[in-house]
Amino acid sequence: MISKSYALTDARQIVVAAENRHRTVYVAIVGNNTGYLGGSDVTSSNGVPIKKHEAFHEIDVPLGEALYGVMATAETETLRVLLPDLD
Repeated sequence: MISKSYALTDARQIVVAAENRHRTVYVAIVGNNTGYLGGSDVTSSNGVPIKKHEAFHEIDVPLGEALYGVMATAETETLRVLLPDLD
């Protein structure tokens, strides 16, 4: 597995880049605010909420798809991601 850490803000960013293979990734938020995950159009209104103290979320990322993260306006939190080391 590969461990990554991202400082999520209210500016949407890629947290799992698109690749030519299917992957199962695990994500968790470290801070007290709720982060949101989804596609390239993710917002705090339409994203999947990720909250502190929840178990790692298992997410299947299909071939050719990317996973994005974002916070609500004026919030910043750390998102931890575990990716398969397939190389």
